[in-house]
Amino acid sequence: MKAVFLAGKAIYPSKIVCIGRNYVAHAEELGNEVPSEPVVFVKPASAIGNVLHSELGEALHYEAEIAFMVASGKLVAATVGLDLTKRACQSRLKAKGLPWERAKAFDGSALFGEFVPCHGSDTLGLTFSCDGKKLQEGHTGLMLFSPQQLLQEVQSFMTLEDGDILMTGTPAGVGALVAGGNYHAELLLDGKVLTSVSWQAR
Repeated sequence: MKAVFLAGKAIYPSKIVCIGRNYVAHAEELGNEVPSEPVVFVKPASAIGNVLHSELGEALHYEAEIAFMVASGKLVAATVGLDLTKRACQSRLKAKGLPWERAKAFDGSALFGEFVPCHGSDTLGLTFSCDGKKLQEGHTGLMLFSPQQLLQEVQSFMTLEDGDILMTGTPAGVGALVAGGNYHAELLLDGKVLTSVSWQAR
């Protein structure tokens, strides 16, 4: 199993539950309808990676997100993560009404910074940049569905094991990764950086 880290301790999630279209501006930039209920999909634990690839058979797109860790049925820790997407593949699948797994659940498609303790009710923000240029910025107040609402929705039909991860959707500004680019993501609380992570795309 693949590990993520909470305060230096290795944690092994059984799955990653992801939310799509949770920011209006992002839904609009991809030409999607704004959903009336959360759009949910799952990445397996095997999707967790530690290398940022710019392409795997085709160009990969970044989607920076606030990610929470679940324990005892609660959101207990958070970090910034990347939901990597084979956008061309996803578009082909969506056009045929097929599931997204080939475009979303491949090995190495989920990258995370170190988790830090926090609460699902905290007003958290994220920034994501490349070579010093800001690409994405968002916060929980802009979400269509709050982290607590997402937790309740997922728990209504799926068991979340301790250590499982909930990715809460990406703000506007997604795009293709560039090989050699130095990417940096930060999780903020009241303007203070709680945790950050950097990757160089290969």
